[in-house]
Amino acid sequence: MLHKVRGIVLKTTNYSESSVIVQVLTDKFGMQSYLINGVKKPKAKIKMNMLQSLHLLDMVVYHKANTNIQRVAEVRQTPVFKSIPYDMVKTSIVIFLNEVLYKSIRQQSSDEDLFDYIFSSVAWFDEVEEISPNFHLSFLLKLTRFLGFAPNEKRRTDQIYFDLQEGEFFSRVPIHANYLQLDDALQFISLYNTPLEKNSEIKLTNAQRRFLLDKILVFYTLHTASFGTVQSHKILETLLS
Repeated sequence: MLHKVRGIVLKTTNYSESSVIVQVLTDKFGMQSYLINGVKKPKAKIKMNMLQSLHLLDMVVYHKANTNIQRVAEVRQTPVFKSIPYDMVKTSIVIFLNEVLYKSIRQQSSDEDLFDYIFSSVAWFDEVEEISPNFHLSFLLKLTRFLGFAPNEKRRTDQIYFDLQEGEFFSRVPIHANYLQLDDALQFISLYNTPLEKNSEIKLTNAQRRFLLDKILVFYTLHTASFGTVQSHKILETLLS
């Protein structure tokens, strides 16, 4: 049966000389794998440049329950990116966010709130002219709302330590190293709360930004099963420094 879906590309893997398997987060079916034939041929209707990191798609797909690999009838990039493929910094940010998303999202069921957040954020990022160096930090912290481990921002005045394992403030130093002291914690929470379009108003040094990114990745590691190690942020940090 054919279904119209929107999709976000998360991973493309070679399948044969001319075919690929694309893992796509869809609005209707969650994470799905699609076999797309002939994408590497010169006259292919679906081209490889449509299947890059976090590209946004309108798709017509065949869907069978309990099938690991689905098939597609039509794929169209909507909206067509205006800046991400042509801007080295934007491309690097998208590759990094793609890696984190791929390691974080597993469900094969619909989560339209999660999908809409990612879709609208990436579309906005492509449109915006001035790149905020805080975008990826703010995006990842807001994403935790949809992944089920958002930080608890409530605190009493005596609670000056944010425990990354527990996701909340405490008055005593945790017995482990995964925590933030107050100044860093307040920046962490500010990045979580501030709308994406205003995240450039948060003033951070490059050193603070690198520190907070490391702690955000620790936060993900602590709360996401089999998260593993992220590598692409190292290139990103170099470009943003």
